[in-house]
Amino acid sequence: MNIKVRPSKARGEIAAPPSKSMSHRLLICAALAKGTSKIDNIAYSEDILATIDCLKALGAFAKTGETSVEVCGMSERSSEAERVFKCRESGSTIRFFMGIAMYLGKTSVFYGSPTLLTRPYSVYEDICKEQGIEFVRSDDHITIKGSLKPGSFEVAGDVSSQFITGLLFVLPLMDKDSTIEFTTKIESRSYIDLTLQAMRMFGVTAIWKDDALFIPGGQAYKAQEAFSEGDYSNAAFLDVFNHLGGDVKVTGLWTDSLQGDRVYKDIFDELSRGRAVVDISDCPDLGPILFVFAALKHGALFTGTRRLKIKESDRGAVMCAELGKFGVKSDEKEDSIEIFESDIHAPAEGVLGHNDHRIVMSLTTMLSVTGGSLSGAEAVKKSFPDYFEKIKSLGIEVEDDGMDQ
Repeated sequence: MNIKVRPSKARGEIAAPPSKSMSHRLLICAALAKGTSKIDNIAYSEDILATIDCLKALGAFAKTGETSVEVCGMSERSSEAERVFKCRESGSTIRFFMGIAMYLGKTSVFYGSPTLLTRPYSVYEDICKEQGIEFVRSDDHITIKGSLKPGSFEVAGDVSSQFITGLLFVLPLMDKDSTIEFTTKIESRSYIDLTLQAMRMFGVTAIWKDDALFIPGGQAYKAQEAFSEGDYSNAAFLDVFNHLGGDVKVTGLWTDSLQGDRVYKDIFDELSRGRAVVDISDCPDLGPILFVFAALKHGALFTGTRRLKIKESDRGAVMCAELGKFGVKSDEKEDSIEIFESDIHAPAEGVLGHNDHRIVMSLTTMLSVTGGSLSGAEAVKKSFPDYFEKIKSLGIEVEDDGMDQ
C-alpha cells in the first residue's frame, strides 16, 4: 500500500498504544493458569492476534472484547495428539510457544511466514538435541515432539531473550527445580525482567542469582485480572515529533516500567546535544527510529547492531539503503552502524517499507520532514495498526489509498 507524506508538524495529546511485549506475556500466563483471567488494554495487532490464535491451540479459550481479552486457561497438560500453532510473522509468538510446546509433549506443529520459519532457533534446537526431543524443520513448518525435562540449562546471553522467556513460562510447572545459566554477556535483560514481572502477577516466581536464573519447580499459575501498560517502543514513534518542531504529549506510559525501550527518551536527548556513541544491544527495536533521529540531527555511531540482521528485515542494511535516498551517508559493519551528519533532501524515488513495521514508521518520520512517498505501509498492522490514524490526528499530513486499519 502506498502513502504520501507532506512536510508537517505534530501537535496534541495522544495515548501510547498498549505494550505488545507485556500483552504477549500476560495472555500466555493467563492461558497457563487454571480459571478465567481478564487482560485489559489490549490492541489487536497482527502479532497479538497470532498469540491469541496460539492460546486456542493450547486448549485455552479466549474471548475478545473491544480492548480486553478473557482467557479461560488450558485444563490439561495435553489432550490432543497434535497441536497446530499459526504464528503469522510474529517472532515473539513462535519463540514463546516453542518453549511451551516442549513442555506439552506430544506433537506441536508451527506455521508462519517464510521469513519467520527461516529465522535461527538454535537455542531450542540444541536443548531438543540434548534431551532427545524431535525438532524438525520443513519447507513450510517446524515440528517439535517430546517432553522437556527440568534441570540446568546453559544458554548464550547474546541471543534473543524470547528463548529464555519460552523456557521461563514452563520450567516453574515442572516437578523439580531448574536453573538457566548464561555462557555470554546477557543482552536485552529488560525483556527477561518483563517476563518475570508477568509471571509474578500470576503467582509464579523465578529468581535472579547473580547472572543466572533459579526457577523453583512445582508451581502453578493463578487466574488474575491484569492491565497491559503503555508501550515505550511504539511511543518513541510519537514522542519523536517533539524533537522535530512539534508539541506532542504522550500519555499512558508507566514511569516505573521495566521496559528496556524506555531509554529512548535519554537517547533522543543525547542525540540532540551532538554526535554520540550509543550502544543499542539492549534495545535493538529502537534502532531504525534512532538512525532517523541521528540523520536529522548530528549523526552518531551505534554499536551492538548485530541482531538487527535477524529481525523482520535486515534492519541495519535496509535503513542504510533507504536513508541513502535522503542523502544520508552511513557505514555498516558487523556490529556497528555509523550515521553521518548529511545534507538531507526529499528522496527522488519512493522509499520502501520492506514488510517491516518499524522500518515503515521510521521512514514515515523522515518523510514528515522532507515529504515523499512510501510503499508497503500496511506493515504497521504487525504492531501498531492505527499508527497512521494517530499521527494524522496530530497533524501529520498523510495520504493513502484507503488502507483498512
